[in-house]
Amino acid sequence: MKICQWARRLTLCLMALAVWSSPNVGYAQQPIDYQQVPIDKAWWWDESWWNDGKLDVPENFDVIERQVSYMSGQIEVPATLYRPKKAGTYPAILFQHGRAGLIDGVQRHARRLAARGFTVLAPDVFSGRFIESRPIEHDYALEGDVNAGLSYLLTLPDVSTTRACLYSHTRGGYYTLKVAVTKGRQDDAAACYVSYYPHLQDPNAPEPMQVYRYATEVDDLKIPALIFIGENDQYQRRRSMETAVNAMLALGRDVKLFVYPGTGRGFDFRPETVRTFADDLASRDAIRRADLFMHKHLAPYAR
Repeated sequence: MKICQWARRLTLCLMALAVWSSPNVGYAQQPIDYQQVPIDKAWWWDESWWNDGKLDVPENFDVIERQVSYMSGQIEVPATLYRPKKAGTYPAILFQHGRAGLIDGVQRHARRLAARGFTVLAPDVFSGRFIESRPIEHDYALEGDVNAGLSYLLTLPDVSTTRACLYSHTRGGYYTLKVAVTKGRQDDAAACYVSYYPHLQDPNAPEPMQVYRYATEVDDLKIPALIFIGENDQYQRRRSMETAVNAMLALGRDVKLFVYPGTGRGFDFRPETVRTFADDLASRDAIRRADLFMHKHLAPYAR
């Protein structure tokens, strides 16, 4: 019996070693510590506030919305278009929901994003294919539906840019990653990638891939990227996201990871009944950083 137990443990150790020795996760052996850095290089440090008392002042817009739809092959995909009420055109953002679908809490996030001065298209790709909220398996056809949404967005008269930024959360981070890399849209339509606690792995991949690896497409994501997570996110999710960011940094990519203390997964979508002060601080900070980041990277593509 003891020999069998020992053999079983040895097998598990060898399996773990094989996974960790993969080139796909090699960067995790020397991870970047995002917390222990010199104060003047910390991601949250603001010299002008500390020394001169200057506070960042965001611009706020009243938002209007309308229901639209577009075709993805033979499928009609419903979507909501959010934009500032003020007349004019605005930089384009493709807002891709995650596994929960385009539920009320997610729609509020899209509305808050448009209030920063963007034209935001939020496709409801689950409804287009009659998929229930929070599906377990990933339907690969959805990647084409998101891609078609990006093309549709850039044809709208509400848009002031020839490219859009891809903005997402949870599983939507995987959809937009696939659009940028596999569909090749970082070459002609996507200017940047922003995601909250993205699922950076094929949802249909086996468990060891979910736990120990990230999607190989990450290595080919070349547009500037911004990723937000909470320090109390699920361990296996946080590990894959940080490993992916380390790999991108090692490849010389323009990527930034922000880890918010005192928050967990879904800090921007937690309802009032369980919401915390830390959740709200993180949400406000993240959307403002995304606002500045996307305006910066969309500016070269103004029409």
